[in-house]
Amino acid sequence: MASPSPRNRLYNVFADPDRDLEEKVGRALRIGTEYLDLPFGFLTRIDEGVQEIVQATGDHDLLQPGETCPLDDAYCRLTVELDSPLAVDNASASAIDQRAVDTFGLGTYIGTKVVVDGETEGTICFADTDVRDEPFTEAEEMFLELLGRLVSGERERRAYERQLAERNARLEREKRRFEAIAETSFDILFRVGLDAEFTYVSSAVERVLGHPPAALTGEPFVDFMTDAAAERAGSAYAEVLENRTVENLELDFLDRTGSVVVLEVNATPVTRDGDVVGVQGVGRDVTARKERQRELRIKNRAMDEAQVGICICDVREPNEPLVYVNDGFERVTGYDTEELLGRNCRMLQGERTDPATTRRFRAAIDAEEPVVAELVNYRRDGTPFWNRVHLAPVDDETGAVTHYVGFQQDVTERKRTEQLIRVLNRVLRHNLRNDVNAFLGWTDQLNAGDGGDVDAERRIERVAEDLLTTSERARELERYARRERTPERLDPGALLAGVVDATRERWPAATIRLSVRTDPETGICAGAELERAVEELVENAVKHDPSAEPSVAVEAEADGEWVRLVVADDGPGIDGMESDVVAAGTETPLEHGSGLGLWLVNWVVTRYGGSFAIEAESDGSGTTATVRLPRIERGTPVEAAARRPAILSE
Repeated sequence: MASPSPRNRLYNVFADPDRDLEEKVGRALRIGTEYLDLPFGFLTRIDEGVQEIVQATGDHDLLQPGETCPLDDAYCRLTVELDSPLAVDNASASAIDQRAVDTFGLGTYIGTKVVVDGETEGTICFADTDVRDEPFTEAEEMFLELLGRLVSGERERRAYERQLAERNARLEREKRRFEAIAETSFDILFRVGLDAEFTYVSSAVERVLGHPPAALTGEPFVDFMTDAAAERAGSAYAEVLENRTVENLELDFLDRTGSVVVLEVNATPVTRDGDVVGVQGVGRDVTARKERQRELRIKNRAMDEAQVGICICDVREPNEPLVYVNDGFERVTGYDTEELLGRNCRMLQGERTDPATTRRFRAAIDAEEPVVAELVNYRRDGTPFWNRVHLAPVDDETGAVTHYVGFQQDVTERKRTEQLIRVLNRVLRHNLRNDVNAFLGWTDQLNAGDGGDVDAERRIERVAEDLLTTSERARELERYARRERTPERLDPGALLAGVVDATRERWPAATIRLSVRTDPETGICAGAELERAVEELVENAVKHDPSAEPSVAVEAEADGEWVRLVVADDGPGIDGMESDVVAAGTETPLEHGSGLGLWLVNWVVTRYGGSFAIEAESDGSGTTATVRLPRIERGTPVEAAARRPAILSE
């Protein structure tokens, strides 16, 4: 009977389950040296650029177990770079580095890689110091390739078995540790089998739920939950069986009395040989924490939804950055939370912010005291507003001030009303004083009977009418100040047409030209009182023109985000003091308007975020009044187009 071939002999060696890897490799090396007629056979391990001889046959001094050398100085350097065996019958005439030839003195070499889990782990090689007469045959190369695969497979199998044994040992250690911890833990530790029943529950369950562990073991876990929690727990259980982890799952369990106890559950799969065989995890009683969170959510929601702006800054950090702002703060300032956090509230200051007020804030913070003040701040779009700010220190448990909480309230409307009242008082006092003095003088003329009775009576009548008009303007302004600010979408064409028609009816001799250059979709975002303001401008243009046939042009046109209304006349031009008062937005004891009509216009227009300007032509040929108000397209929500009131100069 013929002896088995070298290839079959290799198969037989590696198929023998009773031999360990070292013995199998030793026999394979001997079979190889015999078949290839080469005296040296060796198995190497390559790690971080160093070759180490693991097993060897033959008496070559440098090819013995434990011998090492740099991979760059070894024949195997080329072997690990190739996908097939490297066969060299004359090393000096090959691509093998001359340093390797000089070091080992091998004339003949054939080797192949040993690959474990896709990574080159080493080589298995045969060699001779003599040069081979004939090149290696294809059969010899295939023999070596087979040997390399058999060694690689055996190494992979042994590595897997070692990893499996280590994992099983680790699992056993974890199991023992798990059970040791479970019995001393305040949390509930548990295991659930593939039938969704508890296989283990720690003793803490009795303290938390009032059930002894034995009452749960062998029972479906969903039987101890509310129906809603059981549905969520079932979905999570299915996830874990898919070899996924579930974390921070809050479930409502029922204790022995039927009361709800909230457990925060973390669960992981239990695996064996790569298969999920159960679930293990921990449940922590978070009922008290949930109640605290609920209370905190209520407080946070109250802060977030408060109409007043609320912010918190950290005074421990450089630049005292904002760490919290509520929705009200966003509404007041126009900034998004992301733009505010990490920045200092000084970002709201600008040109008209009073330095003395900001110094008051700084001094109070440095002294760790509360402070309340009003100052001009600026919104994101650059518009100024009056801000009432209340800052209060926040202490930690040691009494140290760590934060400041701030409350911001837009008080522009109140400040405008206060300023309006001051103006009304000044104008009425001034006009009343002057008119009373005039009355007294004209009364003296009447009493003297010097012939000026008719003129004095006319002057008294005219001044009385002016005083009544001023008084009515004052009451009208006061009514607007007390009325709720209600922006809406106004049609510029309809608004101006109504004003022009009413003015033509009162002054039929006047020529009033109307031009509306806006499309039907464009409107003005303002209150209904705008009609009264425009009426004031048109009436002023007509009645202050001394000519018999006054001429007035009334126009409306879109101007970007605005709608511009213009009232122009060809009269003598407005008094410089009157236009200065409008430009400044205020009155002073020495510089005042003779009437309140223009103040009414300015008040209404700026109340809706607009602007008002009036000026006389340089050649005295007329006056032009210009109003700009926010533009709103049909279908746009009013709250999206409305602008806040503008501040008035102090």
